[in-house]
Amino acid sequence: MKIIIPVAGIGSRLRPHTHSAPKSLLYVAGKPILGHILDQVVKLNPSEVTLIIGFLGSMIVNYVNRMYDIKARFVEQADLLGLGYAIYLGIREGETEDILIILGDTVVETDWAKLIAKKQNILAVKEVDDPRRFGVVETSGTRITSIVEKPEKPKSNLASVGVYYIKDTPLFYDALQTVYKTGIRTRGEFQVTDAFDLLIDKGVELHAYPIEGWYDCGKRETLLETNRHILAGLPNGVNHQEFQGSVINPPVYVAPDAVIEKSIIGPNTSVAEGSVIINSIVSDSIISAGARVENARLTSSLVGNNAVVRGVFKVLNVGDSSEISY
Repeated sequence: MKIIIPVAGIGSRLRPHTHSAPKSLLYVAGKPILGHILDQVVKLNPSEVTLIIGFLGSMIVNYVNRMYDIKARFVEQADLLGLGYAIYLGIREGETEDILIILGDTVVETDWAKLIAKKQNILAVKEVDDPRRFGVVETSGTRITSIVEKPEKPKSNLASVGVYYIKDTPLFYDALQTVYKTGIRTRGEFQVTDAFDLLIDKGVELHAYPIEGWYDCGKRETLLETNRHILAGLPNGVNHQEFQGSVINPPVYVAPDAVIEKSIIGPNTSVAEGSVIINSIVSDSIISAGARVENARLTSSLVGNNAVVRGVFKVLNVGDSSEISY
């Protein structure tokens, strides 16, 4: 089995952080989003992991090669023409191995071995309150009868959540190729949902696989929500460090080399490696690598890599290498 992870998107909803880093490398619960994904899938012993990279893609190459002992392949997506196009680039013509595709801006919790053992073409789905932002799936039993990208009037509340297991890889590749070469576009882009629709029309069986643990990291609010969820599931909720003169309210993650003095940290806060927090109160926030927070009170905030925050009492969204003082 091979794995494909598209990570080429520019992440406009997470600016200013994505001006200086790919969205998949933003921190959540102590490590980049991509790290949470790879930690799960490397346990499946894939023969190869292909990452579709784009803006600042060299940062992803460096991160993966430094942190993971896997056979990694990097494919550059120069033109952002849609998810279907990205996946098409990632599959070699003539490929016969099964493929697991996971979007690079989501964290999924499921029994991966159980999903793969079904040996079916699978689309992971979840019931959502407002499915208009997603590919919407209709089913008969588990078999998918229709999938429509971001419909104005959804016929179901089953959303496709960006996890696809493909058994019929040659047929899937042909469908993606048809979408691209014949110019089938939805909302101006080549969509993977259109390729799935072609397969359904040909009688190829696609099955819906319900997933409960699916966490979006596409904007500030959902990134913080995902941070809260992952922290709650950490062993004991907190690592066992002691910081003199400080109070740690779990669940939190604090990197082993972080410095915390005379501060209150948590709940629902992650502090990445090399960060320094002095005389501050920080809750429901993500403090990224090398950041420094002094004499501040932060909640529901994102502080970027190597950013400096002093004397601030508010919600902040501070990009990398920025400095804010009051």
